[in-house]
Amino acid sequence: MKSSNKPIQISDISQAELDRYEILDREWREYGIAAPARRALVDAKLYKVSDLRKISQTDLEELHGMGKSAVARLKVLMNAKKIKFRP
Repeated sequence: MKSSNKPIQISDISQAELDRYEILDREWREYGIAAPARRALVDAKLYKVSDLRKISQTDLEELHGMGKSAVARLKVLMNAKKIKFRP
């Protein structure tokens, strides 16, 4: 582990958060989901299409960053995999 005496800066924290999202949102990036929607999904602990069965459509639509285009794309993916939202 690299030791440094310099204080942690906001830009360092932001990069760490971006790295965290990059690891967790891989499947969403493959499907072409926009970055704000990907972050919303990761923050809701939804990392892959099959995880969407844990949430209702209304709850998904209310996630901060989740736009109509992302919801429509997710619904297409779910239909293809025969996955349904939680009632």
